Parts: sequence; structure tokens; C-alpha cells
Amino acid sequence: MKKYEIYENGIYFVLEVTDENEPKLLHFGAVPYDESRLHERSGKLAFRLLELQVSGYDRPGERHGNKYIVTAPGYKMKFRSFSDTNNSLGRKLEISSFDDETGLCAVSHFQFYTGTSVVRSWTEVINEGDKTQTLEYVSSFSLTGIEKEGLLSQDDKLMIGVCHNSWQRELQWREYSLSDAGLAMAQPYEWQHSSKVFGVTNVGNWSAKEFIPMGSLRNTEVGTTLIWQIEHNGSWHWEISDEEGSLYLQLAGPSEIESHWSKDLKPGERFESVKCAVGAVRGDLQTAVGELTKYRRLIRRKNTDNKRLPVIFNDYMNCLWGDPTAEKEYPLIDAAKKAGCEYFVIDAGWYADGFWWDEVGEWEVSKKRFPDGLKPVMDYIRDKGMIPGVWLEIEVMGIKCPLVEEKTDDSWFFTRHGKRVFDRSRYQLDFRNPEVRAHADGVIDRLVREYGVGYIKMDYNIEPGIGTEQNADSYGDGLLGHERAYLDWLDSVFERYPELVIENCSSGGLRMDYAMLSRYSIQSTSDQDDYKKYCTIAANSPLAVCPEQSAIWCYPMSQGDREETVFNMINAMLLRIHQSGHLANIDDERLSLVKQGLEVYKRIRKDIREAVPFWPLGLSDFADNWVCLGLKGKDCAYIAVWRREGSETCEIPLDFLGEVTKASCIYPDFNECPFELNHASRKLSVRFERPFTARLFRISLEK
Repeated sequence: MKKYEIYENGIYFVLEVTDENEPKLLHFGAVPYDESRLHERSGKLAFRLLELQVSGYDRPGERHGNKYIVTAPGYKMKFRSFSDTNNSLGRKLEISSFDDETGLCAVSHFQFYTGTSVVRSWTEVINEGDKTQTLEYVSSFSLTGIEKEGLLSQDDKLMIGVCHNSWQRELQWREYSLSDAGLAMAQPYEWQHSSKVFGVTNVGNWSAKEFIPMGSLRNTEVGTTLIWQIEHNGSWHWEISDEEGSLYLQLAGPSEIESHWSKDLKPGERFESVKCAVGAVRGDLQTAVGELTKYRRLIRRKNTDNKRLPVIFNDYMNCLWGDPTAEKEYPLIDAAKKAGCEYFVIDAGWYADGFWWDEVGEWEVSKKRFPDGLKPVMDYIRDKGMIPGVWLEIEVMGIKCPLVEEKTDDSWFFTRHGKRVFDRSRYQLDFRNPEVRAHADGVIDRLVREYGVGYIKMDYNIEPGIGTEQNADSYGDGLLGHERAYLDWLDSVFERYPELVIENCSSGGLRMDYAMLSRYSIQSTSDQDDYKKYCTIAANSPLAVCPEQSAIWCYPMSQGDREETVFNMINAMLLRIHQSGHLANIDDERLSLVKQGLEVYKRIRKDIREAVPFWPLGLSDFADNWVCLGLKGKDCAYIAVWRREGSETCEIPLDFLGEVTKASCIYPDFNECPFELNHASRKLSVRFERPFTARLFRISLEK
């Protein structure tokens, strides 16, 4: 027996090689390993390093249901080697294991990142045998014994965190006890085999259409939190269940049961699982999210957009609603400049004379909407000192697009059962096809070189389902190949145009994942058009997205007053401002408040890009009367406070900040709402007498 014990960046990592030469991941956590906490009956039996399921091999033992345990050959992999090195990112562990019967070798990668308690994990499978093997499941991270710290029963100390997501109702965090999840142990707490899995799954090309690809596990007795994200722009699955008296966590990309994925691995070929990140902290969820925020910044493509945090005006939301014309744009451009915006984006519709939904794909400017072409409007935006942008949906082609008949064949599109896949009168382009990528390159090159576009709102409004059968071993294999090809294409675009800003938008926030966001610098969070509801989405957005990447609409209404404008502005002022609304049509007082809000934002944005989020009142729900988001920097913190209805007063705990010295309202300048910093209790008390009021505070911290 041999044991490898690692302590790095606050994470304890223990790997054991048994006398039978089996690699066992005994521990990954924020507290030291205690072997006495292992189940007295089953011991280390279930603590496998990875799970790997291949077609045609038996899965022995009392494995009930669809749980990814005792996979074959996963359950009988033997240890080959252990590598412990350092690179530019931090410490790197590579553990190699093999199975003689199948000829498969697996390399488990664990990349630590200096400065944060988060590890990136993935698995590489190589066929060293002489027969093709069909992969059905490959874990990216596998950890057993997630319940073992503490003396309380697992039912009494563990809480599972899930981030539900939906169009216009994004980012709804919920925690579940084991009983809520259907995983409670039968009394008197003696383990039995079960078939129940608490699984969170996404299938398709909208990676976040029902759930954000992340989760957490809090141990309330010990005071520790595991947090994770799956960094994939398509199908993924994570699950928690029991095996041999212990609980396990599995993170993976596509799989055969959940997402129709399998992969034929020929001799000499290799397959790399999707990447995931796992953090372990002493502390609660917001401590864990802080570490994940630091990690997200480390893995992200270096870009000036996330350093500068420029203010973007987009003409869509509660403004032109996808019906732009040159005549409408010029007064909006003037108003956006007057307010202080730095980018001006023309949203959907610039390429079509009328109804455009099922005709998209050529991306040529409509001469009816823009009689002199798009370039004069782009030039006017630049003359005003702003950078121009446009809306685009490059991954689809409308069924009535002329290019469908003139240029394409079935190889351009997703197909299943010999027929093209339709969704909402569009075809899904397949980016594995070189002709598709050449078409997309031509569109980007024209927009940048001919029109001077510096910003693209890259939208995506269809869901093509489980994948495509063309050039694939399974539907899911075709989808995974397309998704990886799309990311490669994005990388090539940024290589050509490193200063181009591309926004990740998918009917709002339906692809919030860090496969995409490690490339894109900014993420659309929602299509929510009610500012009174948007504060909840804004407050919760740092769960899934770094604050400086989280684009929030603020759109003063055509009919409103100054408090409506302030509420709207504060929705976005601790994140990324997506300014909209009919700025050319609102009165001077409200336009002045927009301008004032943007000026305040420009003063504090240097702090936003390095701050970590916290939630003094807890994460928000749409039913909450009071909503609060904080960002903690080096010497100060900012707190946005919204009141919808309910009580006029609220006490805001500031314990997370340590010693605080001063509180000041920094927006709006007319503040008439009483507030008081209580040093002894470390609380900020506020009174908002009017419903639907918001204020932005700066909290000075003791150095």
C-alpha cells in the first residue's frame, strides 16, 4: 500500500494505492483526512478514483438503478503512475490507471490554481488495446465519502445546493436536505443499498436551460462547503447518491442514458472528458462562491473588456424591440452619448426588411431599414466617441434563408433519422463542417472590416435537442463534436480580432457556462423586461458569472419617475451595465439620473473587477420584499439594496466584511432615505418609505 497526501491552496487531497494496486481517492476537502471516519463495514471499497463504463462489460455487485457506480472497467482499474509537477497555473497531479481486459488507460488530471481553493479536473481515456471500445460514461470528477466529516448523521448535516434556471426566471438557488432529495437513510441509520439518485442534468445545446451547470454541498456541522461547476456548453450530468454506506458525488459531461452519447474509441485513439472545477472551503456558500469567482477569473481569456468594464447601450430592451431603422437610431445614439455610454449596439432586425425570424442566415444589411447601408450609422457612432456593435445569431439558418437552396446541403446541418432538425423555423448549423466555419468567418470579417463593428451580441434562440447523426458514433457524439468545434471557431475569431467584444447570449441566460465564458468576456443574464423582477436575477447572477462579466439590463421606462429610474440603474451598477430604454424620450431629470448612475459606475468599476460577491440577506427569490447584493474589495465594499414592498425598514448584516468604519449612499445624490451604520452589531439599518426603492452604498473597511 502507498499513500499520496497533498495539501495545496487550502485543499487536502489523499490518494491511496491499495495492496491490490487499486487507486482510491480517499479525500478531497477543506479539513484534514481522518481515516477513522470511514464506514466501519465497507471501509475504502467504494472510493474509486474514476468511473468508466464501456459497452459489453458486466457490472457486478448490488448496483441498483442508473447510478454511476461499479462501472466496468471503472471498478477494476489498476494503478500505473502518479505525477506531481508545477506549471504556470499551479500544482498539477496526473494519476494514470489501466485495465488489461479492455486495453484502456485513463489519466485523471487535477490542476490546482495558485491563489484559490479550486481544482480543475478531467479524465483522458486512451485505447492501448487492439479492439475498438465503446465509451458510455466517463467521469470528470468522482468523490466518495462526501458525508464523512462530523459526528452527526448525514441526514442532519448535509445540504445540496442547486441553481435552477429558466428563460426570464434565471438563477434561482435552492438548497435541499437529503430528505428533500429522497436520499434520507432508513432508521436507525444503518446503510442499505438504494436505487435513488439525486441527479441534475442538461440535455442539448442550451447548457443552462433548466439548471446552471454547478452545485454545492454544505456540511452544516463541520462548517465546510464543496462547490463545483461543469465547464461544458452542451449536455452534462452530476449526481449524488449512496454506495456501500457512503455518499458519492459524480460530475460528467454527456452520457448514454441521459443524453444519447457514446463514443467508439479505436485502438490508438483517445478521448478527453469535459472539464469541471471543484472547490473546497471552510465556510458557507458565499465563501465558496468567492473562491470560484477567483478561479473563473484565472481560467478566462485575457481581455481588455474585463479590465475596463465599458458601458454598453443596446437598442432592444424596452426600446426598439428588434425593429431598428436609421431614422430611429440617430437620436438614440445622441442620447446614449449624452448619458455616458461607451458602446452602442444595434440589436436584432438590422438585416431584414420585415419579419425576419425564419429568413436569418445571410446577415446582409436591410436597405429598407438602412437606405444608405449600415456603415454611415456605424461611422456616426464612432464619431460620437462610442464603439459600434450589432446583434448576430451565427449558429442558425432560417428555413427560408436563400442560402439554404443556393449554397448548402445536409452536411451543413444537424440531422436525425435522415432528416434535418428543425426548431422554431431554423436549422442548426454544424460547426464541424469547414464550409460552415468559412461562412461564419466571412460574416465576422465583413462586420469587422467593412462596418467597423467592435461588439457583437451573439445570440442563440433554438434548442436542437440530443444532437446529430452525421459523422458521429451517436447523436450525443455529434453534438459534443459540434460544441467543441464551435469553441475552436471562437478561439480563432479572437486570435484574429483580440479586441473584439462578443457577448454570450442565449435567449438571455440559457448558456451560462464556463466553456463559453472562458472565451466570451460578457454574458447576457436575462430577457426579463420587468425591472422590479430583474433585481432578483441581478443579485443572484454572481453565483454563475463573475460580476464583471454579468450583463444586466437597465431600461428607464417611457412613463416613470425618478425612483423608477434609480431602481433600474441600481439593478446593473455592481455588475455590467447594459443600458437601454428610450433615452431620447425621457425627461431631463431622469436622463440626468442615468448619466449620474453611469458616472458613479465609472468611478467604482475598477473595484468591481476584483471584488467577490456576498449576500447579506441571503440569495434572492422573486417573492422577496427586500433584496441585497454586496461586493467586497480590498479596502471597501459596495451594497445594492432594493425594496419591493413589505416593511419600510431593513437591517443588513455586515459580518462578512469584518470591521467596518463608515457607510455612505453613493447613488442617487438626492437620497432622502434614512440609514445608519451600527458599529456594535455590524449592521446597516435602512428605511425606504416608498415601495420599489433602491439605493447603492459604499462601506469603508478597516485596513
